[in-house]
Amino acid sequence: MDTSQTLTLNAQWSGCLTAAQDAAGKQSYPAATLYVVATPIGNLADISLRALHVLNMVDAIACEDTRHTQPLLRTYGINVGNNLGGKKPMLAVHQHNELEATEQIILRLERGERIAFVSDAGTPGVSDPGSKLVAGVRAAGYRVVPLPGASSVTTLLSVAGITQSDHFTFMGFLPTKAMERDAAVLQLQAMPSSIVLLEAPHRIEVVAKALGVLGARHITIGRELTKQFEEIATFATHEFTAWLQQDSNRLRGEFVLVLHPLVTAAEHEDAPRVLKLLLAELPLKTAVKLASDITGAPRNALYEAALRLKDA
Repeated sequence: MDTSQTLTLNAQWSGCLTAAQDAAGKQSYPAATLYVVATPIGNLADISLRALHVLNMVDAIACEDTRHTQPLLRTYGINVGNNLGGKKPMLAVHQHNELEATEQIILRLERGERIAFVSDAGTPGVSDPGSKLVAGVRAAGYRVVPLPGASSVTTLLSVAGITQSDHFTFMGFLPTKAMERDAAVLQLQAMPSSIVLLEAPHRIEVVAKALGVLGARHITIGRELTKQFEEIATFATHEFTAWLQQDSNRLRGEFVLVLHPLVTAAEHEDAPRVLKLLLAELPLKTAVKLASDITGAPRNALYEAALRLKDA
């Protein structure tokens, strides 16, 4: 982010720290504590007032990548950098140095400092670094306070149409090697629960192809969640590759995937009744799509059944 961009954004967010102070300033923030802070996954407005107050208040900020976090915090008016000129110090904590960095953070906690930890985006410690840091700090006898906020996992689950009675399993990224990835997908095939996956744009095509073996099982795709070109779609897994190929822009951005739960035979048996009710109120294609989404029955079979019902 260049200087002109930073100045523009700072003007846009000029009142946020004042609002954060007004809303959260009178709460308790114990010393010698690690604060695990969720940050936006794309939309800068998704930061909480409490998070802004803590990030502005703490003695130092630990983060996954200082090059990413520094411009983010300066956008909100939080002066970070080195320990000179009133800037708040930043500590790098990533997957390659997490154990060593944890020791340094514990030394700061021993001095009574308040330390915040953020990952590049979303909630730390879920798929990003942070779990070893939290475990180490707790083992050393210091308090860890979570500040909830944005998470790509819960964001997509909230619009995937998964019922409250369905469980979900968070799997994160599939293996990068083809044989290991295919073996993992075969394991997913037997898992009845909803499954949440994450994927990067440079691997999404091979992942889509691998998941295609799951056939008619439904999947909800979240691409560039909370950003300007956010896209959310639900279809059968065998349609995933074709969906990507419809628009070259769909190969861009970060992905979250929710594999829907296995559909029981009893739910498929209910499909004709659901389809008939929908056909009475909706156009054929819309009724077929909704019936498939609701019951999990294959869309092609429902389409043929709908044609027969129309002819009758």
